[in-house]
Amino acid sequence: PQEYADRNTLWNAAEAVEKQWNSQLARRWVLTIPREIPPDQYAVLVREFCEQQFVSKGMIADFAIHDPHPPGHNPHAHVMLTMRAMDEHGKWLPKSRKVYDLDENGERIKLPSGRWKSHKEDTVDWNDQKYCEIWRHEWEVIQNRYLEANDRPERVDLRSYARQGLDIVPTVHEGAAVRQMEKRGIQTNIGNLNRDIRAANRLMKSIRQLIQNLKGWITELGEKRKELLAQKAAEEATLLPNLLMKYMEIRKEERKDWTRAGQNRGTSQDLKAVSEALSYLRQKGLSTVEDLEVFLESSGKSAADYRNQMKPKEARSKVIDGILASRTDCKECKPVYEKYQKIFFKKTKEKFKQEHSEVARYEKAAAYLAKHPDDKDSTQKELQEEQETLLEEIAELKVPLTEVQEDLKKLRDIRYWVRKATPGTEESKEPPKKQPIKEVLQDKADEKKAQRTAPAQAKHRQQDMEL
Repeated sequence: PQEYADRNTLWNAAEAVEKQWNSQLARRWVLTIPREIPPDQYAVLVREFCEQQFVSKGMIADFAIHDPHPPGHNPHAHVMLTMRAMDEHGKWLPKSRKVYDLDENGERIKLPSGRWKSHKEDTVDWNDQKYCEIWRHEWEVIQNRYLEANDRPERVDLRSYARQGLDIVPTVHEGAAVRQMEKRGIQTNIGNLNRDIRAANRLMKSIRQLIQNLKGWITELGEKRKELLAQKAAEEATLLPNLLMKYMEIRKEERKDWTRAGQNRGTSQDLKAVSEALSYLRQKGLSTVEDLEVFLESSGKSAADYRNQMKPKEARSKVIDGILASRTDCKECKPVYEKYQKIFFKKTKEKFKQEHSEVARYEKAAAYLAKHPDDKDSTQKELQEEQETLLEEIAELKVPLTEVQEDLKKLRDIRYWVRKATPGTEESKEPPKKQPIKEVLQDKADEKKAQRTAPAQAKHRQQDMEL
């Protein structure tokens, strides 16, 4: 009906048709909108999605777009959907229908009470849980289509890290209150935990990247060694100290055009770096490329083991944060929630709930606590002490992870030096010769002189062309 274009009329009608006091009046969605899309396309994007996924199936969609201050930092849309289908005359249809159960002969089953055995079936399949995944995926698809249409490189992926196959620990949702405290410089438990999680994720990502690069280098080096085998130099090519000394000779040859002071300074720096590298290799017992490959494998496994030990501790710390926050919400909101429970009339009760956000906070907190019954009898002090212990254990596990990263950084430098000393690699190619500094200074002086002597008219003409 045309009058349902007014949202007040629509939702008053949707409420009037419901007879049960606890009937669900609407389904609500909150859609995050990519900031990279121009603001004038926000409504077009949300409207197209609603028409394709909801209106086409018979639902009525009512949406509002919010872009809180400062503009562009958190654009999102609130979508409300009707729960009942409607016929061609604008009449609301039932949500469900009675279906009689049949026996093996196709006959109705009579109960001892004299009634026929039956069950309810939904008249529409909108409540099927499969649509949660379908609608979530379709929202991802349409966002990426709009990003591509605007020539943006970003893409949206609504899958969790686990479903993407990524070894990344998700952070804890902070909420508006925590964000405001953090902005004012007040550190919170959730904020500190998220900082630790991000630091651990960055550290693990760096370690994985270094291991991957070093493994690729070892593979390439193995191919170069095969060529050296044909030249009967395999034994020398596998020894890391020999390759590092060869790197010293190459660097010395590259500096032959330098001043004597520059040559001495460069040789001194190279000697110090290579000496430290040789000392490190000797300390780790690495003398050949094979030794290096074994060391990389063990380093990668060690890093993965440390990370796997950290994950359950971080997850438990997140749960404790949630329990403590939920207990606080229950305590603060309980008086208001008790008043809400004493209200009998449906409309009065719903109005009270809309006017008092404490009711929703209490229900959300109580639901979270119900998911963790094992911690029901734990005191706040016990939980806080457990969390402090967990954070200390996480910090202790980060120490060996950092050591692995430092080892891999040293091996990255050694990799470059060995590649430079290995014939056929990109680093071993002769670098382009640099222009002597005297010639560079002379060229710049000539350019400035030419600019000063250029006719003023030509200069003005050039400026006009630029404008």
